[in-house]
Amino acid sequence: MIILRPGVSAPSFPPVDSATPEGLLAVGGDLSSERLLAAYQHGIFPWYNPGQPILWWSPDPRAVLYPEKLKISRSLRKTLKRGQLRVTFDSCFRDVMLACAAPREQFPGGGTWITDAMVEAYTRLHAMGYAHSIETWHENRLVGGLYGVALGGVFFGESMFARETDASKVALVVLVSKLRAWGFVLIDCQIPSAHLTSLGAEEIPRDAFLTELGLALKRSGQPGRWQSEIATLHMTDGGRQP
Repeated sequence: MIILRPGVSAPSFPPVDSATPEGLLAVGGDLSSERLLAAYQHGIFPWYNPGQPILWWSPDPRAVLYPEKLKISRSLRKTLKRGQLRVTFDSCFRDVMLACAAPREQFPGGGTWITDAMVEAYTRLHAMGYAHSIETWHENRLVGGLYGVALGGVFFGESMFARETDASKVALVVLVSKLRAWGFVLIDCQIPSAHLTSLGAEEIPRDAFLTELGLALKRSGQPGRWQSEIATLHMTDGGRQP
């Protein structure tokens, strides 16, 4: 693990196999767009609590979701069939990030790891066409969504939120459908969780992830701002039932 200096014109990271057993690779640096993009291209991401220095991670194993392996539960399928939700892309990126940053019970003191500095940093990436939000609406009210970074044929998922049952999952289903159509082959979920596993995420060794990442980054992907809207969502296929 090394200490990074902020403001370096050509940010570099140590080899990921020098990370601690927990996956911590480096400390410090900054959240410049150049550094963030370099991090994602090498399978590294920032994750830290308010008041801490920036912590850079590359865990082993790595949680991933292959778009063709998305699992849609029976209850979620019913939500999709009801067709009461509208899904948009990149219509209110900052609002989605702020909703994801809302206090959560699982963080000490009801805090969040999405700091003001991170909101500003990813909003800059959004303006550059790298960071994207997927929004779920019910009667013109934002009820769920997620955001992440897209490079080549990889979507790096960052966070989700839901104000109504299944709202974030609906956003994910629509995102996966679009990613498959655009030729994306990998969704990075970073850290495993029971929630992600229920949706089809799995753990793979870091070396395997880096190999797949390198190949996926060579794909054309979907650069620039994403513009897509599904006025009323009706979906009866496109995912596996458990």
